Order: sequence, then structure tokens, then C-alpha cells
Amino acid sequence: MAGEGVLRTRRTRLEREWSRLVAGRESQVPVPGPALRAEIAASWDRSRVVVDPHRDSAPGGEDVGERWRSSPLAGPVGEMAAELRSIAEEAGFIAAVTDASGTILWTSGGRTMRHRAERVNFAPGGRWDENTMGTSAPALALRDRRPATVFSAEHLVEALHGWVCYATPLRGPDGRLLGVLDLSSTWDRSHPMVMPAVRTLAADIERRLPAMPPGGATAGVVLECLGRGRARRDAVPLPLRPRQMEVLALLALDPDGFSPERLREALYGDRPVTMTSLKVQVSHLRSALGGALTQRHYMLTEPIACDATAVLDALARGDTATAVRRYTGPLLPGSEAPGIVRWREYLEVAVRKAVLASPVPEHALRLGERYPFDLEVHEHAHRLLAPSDGRRGILAARIENVLRED
Repeated sequence: MAGEGVLRTRRTRLEREWSRLVAGRESQVPVPGPALRAEIAASWDRSRVVVDPHRDSAPGGEDVGERWRSSPLAGPVGEMAAELRSIAEEAGFIAAVTDASGTILWTSGGRTMRHRAERVNFAPGGRWDENTMGTSAPALALRDRRPATVFSAEHLVEALHGWVCYATPLRGPDGRLLGVLDLSSTWDRSHPMVMPAVRTLAADIERRLPAMPPGGATAGVVLECLGRGRARRDAVPLPLRPRQMEVLALLALDPDGFSPERLREALYGDRPVTMTSLKVQVSHLRSALGGALTQRHYMLTEPIACDATAVLDALARGDTATAVRRYTGPLLPGSEAPGIVRWREYLEVAVRKAVLASPVPEHALRLGERYPFDLEVHEHAHRLLAPSDGRRGILAARIENVLRED
């Protein structure tokens, strides 16, 4: 963790700023400065008129078990529960997931941190939006739709001055805000590497969310083919072999469909594979899809929601943030089918060029997490960040690591 002396000095300075705010007139606006970040000052100004800085815990205590069971986040978080619990316990943190309103639905951590969190109702049922508990990492992540860190006396509520919190939004495949993932601990455990860990965990949760088409309508077929190969139909997993998964991905990426000859080339290239072998694969896929695949010119006859097409749609409308968020890995990384390889390269180049053209450093930071040896992406993010931004240190380490490997 960071040097306790440095953290203690920072905490002391923040306590002075907080005391001036609480003791000042209601009309006095907090002024950002070396000790007080602009986003914290703005949050103090918004929330101090509706939140008592001296309250001792978050409101809310209703049973949220049913809300959690019906949340789209429950499945992915359940799959990662052991990993989240291990990280929280080993590092002395507590992990929490809220819904889009800021109500905590799930927590995990060691006994000591759980008891400490329960004293301020940082527990299922507790409400942590800005209008209820003032400045906190979950509140800022929900409001600003981006990762947030709140340290010690940056919290508006005094009972939280012993805490440091790291939160990042959790979004559905359609971009809808579902909640936040938060890791919190005592202020002396503050460290710049915690936020990258939270972002990685959040990306893993989002990656496990089933894809949905725009507007939230239920798709007949849901395909996840970026970084993995997984398909469902009416929420039931499809037992597809790798070749059948390749066919389904190609049909999703090219909705006009394929002639048998063109599909054979996309799958096998110039290998001497008979048309009979191709038709066997298509027949198995048609059966798995309940017949939703035409016979002579191969096309799907029911809707398909696909993470790869969602990336392409985002790029087409200039939404680099969504494209980077949805681009969770290469297209069917284990496939050597020529058609898949072409699409894989096209997606990689399109996303990378959009990131390098973007003035938003978070885009390059996120892509750089997935491509740790892409020097140009790391250097682009480093140029965009302000000299005082602590993330420059992370990027400098990434750049040095790439150069060392070369």
C-alpha cells in the first residue's frame, strides 16, 4: 500500500477542507485546490444541502433478496463470487454490487470488514446514491457513469472518513447502467493499483452478461463470440461445436447470408473439403436453432443479438466508448477459419483506430488493459492524461514493460 505518512498527510489536509465546509455558511461553495479535487468539491456542493454530514449510517434496510435474484448481475457475480471473495479477503477489502439506484444488493469480504461495513449500513439494502449519502465512490460512479475513487475525508459523511472506496459502473450489453461494483477498505489501504483491479473485475462481470438487442427486446439467439464462443436460444445454452459456432458468427456478421460455396470458402479456404461435410455442419446448427436457418441460401430466420455486431454498430455511429467497452477480446480467438480471421482482423483494426483517434484517455486505457504490448495505445493514453493524473505512472510502467520485451 502507499506510504502511510503520505496518506495521513493527505487525510489531514482533506479534514481541514471538510471542516471549513461544514462550519461555513450554506451558500459558501467549496473551492477546488491542491487538497480538494474538482469532482469532490462539486459533489459536496450538490449533496450538502440534502445530506447531513454527521449522519452515522446509510438509510434502508429492506430485504433485497428478490431484487438481487431478479437482477441481470446476479448470474455473472455468482459465477465470480469465489474470486471476488478471495480478492476482498486477501486484500482486506469488502466488495459490493449496487443496482442503478445505488441500493446495495450484494457484498462479500472478511468478517472484520463486513462488521465495519455493517456499522454504516454498507450492506444489502443500504442506499448509497449521492442524494442519500452524499459524496462516495458508488454515488459518483452512478452519477458520472465513470470510475470513481473517494478517499477518507473526501466523503461528505464524517462516519466514512476512515474509508477509501473504488467503484466503477456496470453496464448491460445495450449500454444501460445496471449498477456499480465497489471495493472499499480502511483509508490506510489506499493504492493506485486498486482501481485497475476493479475495472478488470467489472469487465469480467459485463462479459458474462447475456447480450441483448437494442431496446431490451428478447432476441431469439444470443451469441457471444468476442474472446470466447457461447450461444443461447431463448436463454437456453446451445451445445455447438467450434465449426458450428463459426458458422453462426459468420451469419450474424453478414445477415444477407451465404451461398453454400461462399460459406465453404469462409470456413475452409482452399482446403479440399466436400460440400457434404459443410452441409453436415449446417444441418447440426439448424437443428440446434430449431430450424431457424434457411436451406439453400444460408440465412437466419429469427433475430440474433451478437457482441461483435454491437461493436460494429457502435463504431458506425461514432460511439467509441461503447465499442471499447463491448470489445472484450478477439473474435473466436481459437478459430483459423479464413472468414473468421478476416472479421477478427477487421474488428481489431477498427477498434484500435477509433481509440487512437479519440481524445478521451479512458478509451486507450481500457484497450491497453486487453492489449498490454500495444505500445502506441499506451503512448496515446499517456499523452492525453494530465501531468498530475496518477494513472500516468501505470502507463509509464506498461510502456517500460513493452520496451523491455522488445
